[in-house]
Amino acid sequence: MQYHSQKLSDSFMTRREYLSRSGIGMAGLALGSMLSSKDNLLGDSSLSAKGSHFRPKAKRVIHIFLNGGPSHVDTFDPKPALNKYAGKLLPIKNLRTERKTGAAFPSPFKFKRYGQSGIEVSELFPHTAKCIDDIAVIRSMYADVPNHEPSLMLMNCGEARLIRPSVGSWVTYGLGSENQNLPGFISMCPGYPIQESQNWQSGFLPGIYQGTHINTRHTSVEKLIEHIKNRKLSLKEQRRQLDFIQLLNRRHAAKRQKDAQLEARIQSFELAYRMQMEASEAFDVNREPEHIRQSYGKGTQARQLLIARRLVERGVRFVQVWHGSGQPWDNHDDIEVGHRRLAGQCDQAIGALLQDLKQRGLLDETLVLWGGEFGRTPTVELPTPGANAGKINGRDHNHHGFTMWMAGGGAKGGTVYGATDEFGFKAEKDRMHVHDLHATMLAMLGFDHEKFTYRHAGRDFRLTDVHGKVVHDLIA
Repeated sequence: MQYHSQKLSDSFMTRREYLSRSGIGMAGLALGSMLSSKDNLLGDSSLSAKGSHFRPKAKRVIHIFLNGGPSHVDTFDPKPALNKYAGKLLPIKNLRTERKTGAAFPSPFKFKRYGQSGIEVSELFPHTAKCIDDIAVIRSMYADVPNHEPSLMLMNCGEARLIRPSVGSWVTYGLGSENQNLPGFISMCPGYPIQESQNWQSGFLPGIYQGTHINTRHTSVEKLIEHIKNRKLSLKEQRRQLDFIQLLNRRHAAKRQKDAQLEARIQSFELAYRMQMEASEAFDVNREPEHIRQSYGKGTQARQLLIARRLVERGVRFVQVWHGSGQPWDNHDDIEVGHRRLAGQCDQAIGALLQDLKQRGLLDETLVLWGGEFGRTPTVELPTPGANAGKINGRDHNHHGFTMWMAGGGAKGGTVYGATDEFGFKAEKDRMHVHDLHATMLAMLGFDHEKFTYRHAGRDFRLTDVHGKVVHDLIA
């Protein structure tokens, strides 16, 4: 075989040739980096971080859900007028609730002013109250009906009856995730609340945006996240196996016009593989210093909220923390006993979470939301067979007026927005519907809720449907 003879000039480059070849070489390095990325080999990841409509105040959310409905008049909305009418009928007609209620029922708990803002908080939440100057208390929330199931769906999905994506799914759809090795939306609950996975459903959004449920009854990582480790294959062997499976999956999906459910399955395989590298560490609270664990306290709620901080610290976009299985805050009887016990399980950890986020510089960009699906009546619930124990010392559901609060993420701390009537039955001043709450949350996350849509069944859907207004007074 004959070769071309080499010329002496071939051993030298002109200045122009040197710059040209160097430029091509740098481009090649960039291309190699792009091609080596698994996201590029498999197509852009749906969970890749994305931009919002405008510069956000918040980058992530922790939603502390007191499922069952905490009583606002016993926590963050003091009503001294109830003491005047204790045991008597209120001078107003009792509003329609799910069950019949009777006379005024004063709060068995004392309230005290905290912080420079002087906002009154119940004795049930002394640790949370120490952070009141970072908290915006909303005392004028209202919903549509006094029933758990539709109210949970309204609070979580913006729609009480029809299947719609949850707030966490909308947020991860819009912003993606800052960590590709963990789910973008995680919902922690020791068991399941009522309506179960519907509370964190992705609805008509791609399945990759559905919340990942973590049963926090378990303490070991292997039980918290099943099959988190493969004891038979190394990561390298799993990668080869997964690449082959994904090649077949892509071919299968291409023949079916990129079916959304297939795409979600394909991406879930990838996420499950990557979680092995980080999930075990993220959910292991024993890696925290002893003084941090002590600050949160003991028990399931303390562990959940500490994990929540570890997750947002690692780039998880939306973390929901449920108090317990079913509806623990649904105290139709013995509200003094029940609320004291429940608040005792979470108050120290909530206060620690807010302080922990703040000292780490995370609170400014993390929106913390607290509340239930509705509040409770300022009047005592009357005995109803099959509904309560007939003790006449509890409160019924109240959707006409209740309290939620938000902290961090651009919330205007040390403020109170809106008010219920003097007895706490109905929101009267600056009334704020759940749709308004969602619109405000999206604004804090950088989205115009009217333009943040998803095309489905020939219509542009949005979290707030055709409702909602941004409450700018809550945004710093």
